[in-house]
Amino acid sequence: MNTFGKLDALDPSLSLTLRDHVHKALRHAIIAGRYPFETRLNERQLAEELGVSTTPLKEAIRQLESEGLVRTLPRRGVVVLYGRTWAEEMILARAALEAMIARLAAQRIDEAGRESLRAAIADMTKATGGDDPDLLIAQNETFHDRIHRASECLYLGGLIGKQRLYDASARRVIHSDGAEKALALAEHTGIGTAILTGDIDEAERTMRNHVMRSGEVYIRLVFGNRTSPAVDLSSSQ
Repeated sequence: MNTFGKLDALDPSLSLTLRDHVHKALRHAIIAGRYPFETRLNERQLAEELGVSTTPLKEAIRQLESEGLVRTLPRRGVVVLYGRTWAEEMILARAALEAMIARLAAQRIDEAGRESLRAAIADMTKATGGDDPDLLIAQNETFHDRIHRASECLYLGGLIGKQRLYDASARRVIHSDGAEKALALAEHTGIGTAILTGDIDEAERTMRNHVMRSGEVYIRLVFGNRTSPAVDLSSSQ
């Protein structure tokens, strides 16, 4: 399980608004397990660590509350709602949605979609060999976006879109595992091959297995091992 020190102070030269920077930093900290389930957030301490006033911090917390990650309770203040069970259930939901999207993509992809997906795989392969985690995360998201587009299913794409706010933070945690980058690339390549060749069953299977396996890595890194999980991810593959 991860251990943490203080939050890094924000760089005011970056292009996002200060509130957005604070929101992004806190959201990543919560999803990375820095603040476990039911932790009370000390607003003054957080503001000092981030080097900001309490005004953008309060605005960011309201945004986190609208996303369901925290809640303001009487006499307790702001507490974290995100925890292991939520994460496990989120992974199950994403695996089901992404698997069906991949199946539809294998059925519906056209030649332009094939060229776009091949380019995404090539870019992701190059990024995997580099040392820029932000670029790799961006290429990972592009790969999934190309599959979503090829599926031509706006409804499922809209559902999976609700989970995007968790994805970058979770992927950053997952890629901290040294062996994960190469394994993820191999899985992505297999998914892409199945879609490009129109193998709908293989596309669905490989996508589901990829999301579930990478989800298990995330759960282990953030929450540690548990002998009897509330949601058994391994039995869902």
